[in-house]
Amino acid sequence: MKIVFLDASTLADTDLGPIAALGELVAYATSTAEEARERVKDCDVLIINKVIVDRGLLQAAPRLKLVCESGTGINNINTDDCEAFGIPVRNVAGYSTSSVVQHAFMHLLSLCGSAPWYDDFVKSGEYSRSPIFTRLSQPIIELDGKTIGIIGMGTIGRKMAQVSEAFGMKVQYYSTSGTKHCTDYPAVELEQLLKTSDVVSIHAPLNSATRGLIGARELSLMKSTAYLLNLGRGSIVDEKALADAISSESIAGAALDVFSREPIDADNPLLHTKHPERLRFTPHTAWGSTDARDRLVKCIAEHIRNANI
Repeated sequence: MKIVFLDASTLADTDLGPIAALGELVAYATSTAEEARERVKDCDVLIINKVIVDRGLLQAAPRLKLVCESGTGINNINTDDCEAFGIPVRNVAGYSTSSVVQHAFMHLLSLCGSAPWYDDFVKSGEYSRSPIFTRLSQPIIELDGKTIGIIGMGTIGRKMAQVSEAFGMKVQYYSTSGTKHCTDYPAVELEQLLKTSDVVSIHAPLNSATRGLIGARELSLMKSTAYLLNLGRGSIVDEKALADAISSESIAGAALDVFSREPIDADNPLLHTKHPERLRFTPHTAWGSTDARDRLVKCIAEHIRNANI
């Protein structure tokens, strides 16, 4: 059995041993569409992350019996074409929940504690030259007693709620699907959530109901002291509107791990705000803790074993 991974660099240095043990594994760092069609000619199992799987690629892979998405979202896979060719598609769900939630709080605590500023104050030598033992030039905000509004109460949203409670926060949520299936916390309409939350944290998928969900009007409803976190999908938030909100100080700050285009465009307005200190960015890494990637690989290997190829 030949297993081809077309964009293995997305998993960095993750050990692919559990997959390699199942057959002949050929892993390419990246693949263009043309390269992909050439590389799948004799593969039985295809693993991809962001490579597009469409009719043209499937036609180039006559031996293909299984497509494995090395992640949760499968918007890069034409599932109708796969079904027409009789090729099952398997993704990986639930592997990154703890990683994403930890990442969200990393950003939130950094914002609330003005962490980069204080770190630089010590490392720059300014603290060594200070006449007093402390320095409180930047705000330090406690989470205890604050309200977090979670947009999208799926597996990650629920975990986010549990950790928020451990910090003493009050939790409310908005269901983007309209199905208020979680009874552990109050479900509210989006407008109320935005008006009353000290932290708004997005953990929803990108679909017709969520694309552009947070725009200029929605941001204007938020408290001037509130923070926005987006660890869902970039296009849920209007990035120009968010940049304007940061520049005008209409909200306290924001943290994003996802962007409308990835990698982020150099001229993205978020990179050119008047107050970059109010922003925290990471390059779509919230899902990718070492532990999460190990779980992901083991799950892909299990899908391949279960396929009985």
